[in-house]
Amino acid sequence: MTTATISRQTSAHELEQGDHMDAAEFHRRYLLHPWLRKAELIDGVVYVPSPARSRQHGHPHFQLIGEMHAYAKITPGVIGDDNATYRAGPRDEPQPDVMLRWDAGHGGRSYLDDGGYVSGVPELVAEVSGSSRSYDLHEKKDLYRRMGVQEYVVWQTEEGRLDWWELVDGEYLPLPPEADGTIRSRVFPGLTLRPADLR
Repeated sequence: MTTATISRQTSAHELEQGDHMDAAEFHRRYLLHPWLRKAELIDGVVYVPSPARSRQHGHPHFQLIGEMHAYAKITPGVIGDDNATYRAGPRDEPQPDVMLRWDAGHGGRSYLDDGGYVSGVPELVAEVSGSSRSYDLHEKKDLYRRMGVQEYVVWQTEEGRLDWWELVDGEYLPLPPEADGTIRSRVFPGLTLRPADLR
């Protein structure tokens, strides 16, 4: 066996940035690498984010989860997910930073499949964007729009900017901030974020 043959056999099971495959093959390879913390499949392309830095991702992620958890804890019917795999279709398996979902009794459109993964359509997806900004604002935004995710939040930590879009007639439009800068969800009554308070 030559060195080139060994290399080909090994790489057949890896998940590399930019690889093209369907969701079934992506999921099979992901399960072969339990040490891999995060990889996503968007429109048939593999994305493996850079290691997460504290100031650009870890701490903001912690803050966003805290806000969403506090809301879910006091709001009947709301389910929250942190970094859960979302089986969005045959070529898409993203792993959003945050998902908020209504349960079935409150009109929710998502469910857990037989493997325990989120399927259907979550009502809100949020991403903390440091190194992943380029595809959070393009490929992932387009995927969530196509899937019918009603609200999409992207916190661009390097720019100190928070964008919150709502789905209107198949397109994402910005939710307008109130006079004090607070942005209010239209899908989850009482859920607000004030970008100036997120540091």
